[in-house]
This record gives sequence, C-alpha cells and structure tokens, in this order.
Amino acid sequence: MSGGGTETPVGCETAQGGGSKKRDSVGTAGSAHLIIKDLGEIHSRLLDHRPVIQGETRYFVKEFEEKRGLREMRVLENLKNMVHETNEHTLPKCGETMQDNLSQVLQRLQAANDSVCRLQQKEQERKKIHNDHLIASKKQHLLQWEDFMKEQPNKRAEVDEEHRKAMERLKEQYAEMEKDLAKFSAF
Repeated sequence: MSGGGTETPVGCETAQGGGSKKRDSVGTAGSAHLIIKDLGEIHSRLLDHRPVIQGETRYFVKEFEEKRGLREMRVLENLKNMVHETNEHTLPKCGETMQDNLSQVLQRLQAANDSVCRLQQKEQERKKIHNDHLIASKKQHLLQWEDFMKEQPNKRAEVDEEHRKAMERLKEQYAEMEKDLAKFSAF
C-alpha cells in the first residue's frame, strides 16, 4: 500500500503457485464477508486514527506527569537546598552583621539623643531667661504705670492751678480792656 514491494491483501492468505480456494471464489457470500472485513480493517488503519491518538495521548499524559513530577521534585529540592543554605550560612552571617552594626547604630542613637537633650536644655534655658525678662519687664512697666498714675493727680492739680491762674489773668486782662473800651466809648 505504501511501499514499492509486493503487497499482500489484509486478512487473506497469499497464494503462491496454484490458486487458493478463497481467491477463486470471489463471488460467494463468504468472500463478500471477507472483503468487507478487509475493507473495514483498511478503513480503520487508514482513516480511523482514534486508537493511535488515544495511545499517543496516554503516552503524552504519562510523560507530562512524569516530567511535571520530576520538575516539582527539582523545585522542591532547590527550595530545600536554598532553605538549608539560608539556615547554615546566610542567617548566621546576617546575625553577626546585625550585631556589629547594631552596636554602632546604638552608639549613634545615644549620641544623637544626647545632642537632642542638650539642645532641648539650651532651648528651655533660653525660654526661661526670656520669660524671666518678660516678667521683669512687665513688673517694671506696672511700677512705671503706678508711678504715672500716682503723678496724675499732682499734675492735674498743677494743670488746674495753671488754668485757674491763666483764667484770672485773662479776666483781669478783659476787665482792663473793658475799662479802656469804656474810656474810649465815652468820647
């Protein structure tokens, strides 16, 4: 069927030399049955690929599952190796590095804390001096205000006295002016 040699019919015996009974009786019912059977086999081999595909599918699934299982095993093995290396090498190294750097960080933090405390103390002293100065200024202003208010009645009395004297001078001046005016109006 597909080669270049002699082909043997499927499901039939080959007759070499003389004729065979099966080959000679082509027109009988048994031979028709054999021909149909042969045609069915030919048809299934040439056109019906389900058994082959099913076999290939089973093979592929089997290989896929085996490869997947091997791949998962490799992934798990890699994870196990990574965890082991982390536990054995990386964690101790990180712990040592952290201890070394942590002491330096602690010293730096302590120095920064001391600096902040000094700055805060200076700021509190500056605020205290400023508040003391404000309180002293306020007291001084209150004393000045009290002195000012004590002087007010005296100054008011002086101003009132000056005003009274000025009023008397003006009255005297107007009285003289009226006298002078009365002298001139008599003419």
